[in-house]
Amino acid sequence: MATRLIRLALVTALLSACAPLQEVVKPPAPQVTEVQLHEKAWLNFASGLRQYEAGSYDDALKSLTASLDHGVLPRSEQATARKHMAFIHCVSGRDQQCREEFRKAMEIDPKFELTTAEAGHPIWGPIYSNVRAQLIASTVPPAPSPKPPLAKAEQMLFDGLGKYDAGEYDAALALLQGAYMEGLVAKADQIKALKHAAFCLCLANRSTPCRNEFQKIFEVDADFELAPAEAGHPAWHKIYINARQRAKEAREKAAKNVPKNK
Repeated sequence: MATRLIRLALVTALLSACAPLQEVVKPPAPQVTEVQLHEKAWLNFASGLRQYEAGSYDDALKSLTASLDHGVLPRSEQATARKHMAFIHCVSGRDQQCREEFRKAMEIDPKFELTTAEAGHPIWGPIYSNVRAQLIASTVPPAPSPKPPLAKAEQMLFDGLGKYDAGEYDAALALLQGAYMEGLVAKADQIKALKHAAFCLCLANRSTPCRNEFQKIFEVDADFELAPAEAGHPAWHKIYINARQRAKEAREKAAKNVPKNK
């Protein structure tokens, strides 16, 4: 009987030794709620301000830095925290860090400004003013580059169109014809000058010179057409049609006279 009990104990011990070890399950880490984050930020913010007023700058810097974690403080309070951090860096001789905190405060809150008394401080006042001036300068759009002056022909065309719109047709005609003779570079400008010169002549009942101006346009652009609103004008409609037909006939005649290759 004793032998059987000994054997049973040995088997139990072996089974226990061979059994897989059960994994120890750790309890889940507590979740930090958004409310708790806000409370922690506000507590660090208030502590940092108190520590700053008490002259405990190192502790104030740690608390204010912690208050900015997660960005849950309102913008104005974030800027205030950055401001005091800048003060601490400045009085500690860390000008670059001071400058950086002022810059962040201004970027976080566009309305951020030091009070008159704060801005006049001999240590951080000049740094604050410099950072503010640089930030303002970076947000001002550059002045547009002045347009190069128009060439003589283009300026005459511009002035001529202005006279035409004002109803000063004689002055417009002189400028428009002068612009064309001066040598307008762009084909569109050449057509614009000739077309409005033709309009001026037709409005003055000078039919033949008007038709001649229209025909010059077809020499520049054989496919030229007046806009629908222009084409039906009673002062030049028939003259324009006649000029277009003459230009077409001239092109056809020139094509017939071209010798064919043998």
